[in-house]
Amino acid sequence: MINCLVIDDEPIARTGLLEHIRQIDFLFAVGECKSPIEATTFLMQNKVDLLYLDIQMPKMTGIDFLKNNPQLPPVIFTTAYSEYAIEGYELDILDYLLKPISFNRFYRSALKAKEFIDLTTSSKYVTDADYFFIKCNQQIEKIFINDIVYIEGMANYIIIHTTGQKYIAYLTFKGIEEQLPAHLFIRIHRSYLVAVNAIRSVTAEEVVLPGIVLPVSKNYKEQVMELVEKRLFRR
Repeated sequence: MINCLVIDDEPIARTGLLEHIRQIDFLFAVGECKSPIEATTFLMQNKVDLLYLDIQMPKMTGIDFLKNNPQLPPVIFTTAYSEYAIEGYELDILDYLLKPISFNRFYRSALKAKEFIDLTTSSKYVTDADYFFIKCNQQIEKIFINDIVYIEGMANYIIIHTTGQKYIAYLTFKGIEEQLPAHLFIRIHRSYLVAVNAIRSVTAEEVVLPGIVLPVSKNYKEQVMELVEKRLFRR
């Protein structure tokens, strides 16, 4: 059962979302809040697995709430405004639902959330082993950690590039980054996570991997150069 919290300043919108949740047997509404401030207190006192979060709210938007609280449960934005979609996916949300939200669209989103939560909370990810499993192309694929060259984050899915092939999975970039061994991978860009062992050369602007050159963004330049400094051989 996935415990859901609805955060929306409009009573009618909350009622509609709660009704959708009640019709899905693997979802359970543990509460509703009319603002991010109220939700902060609720989250401290209750177990929540999934947030249905409105964007345009008084005093604090849903986007600001997410930016200020990076440890929030997985988020699905529910909004009447389409212009925030790109920014939302850059924050690793699971989905972006436009109001009015039909039940069919809500149900597809709920299935995606269930798949993500099942994968990230089950033993399918084993970070003390040398492999993990993902669901890809309607089957379960075994990925060896040492075969990964880099991982690319897209809007609502990731592409795992290995030495042999690439795998597309509907997971968030943040989710898989948290599951992988931190000492074996380094974030060089909001869209790229690189295997340290695959790096051939590096500068403050780019990282060279087998067959590809990836950019280093200014937000991650310091940690990339720190890695180089730690492993730099000196006379």
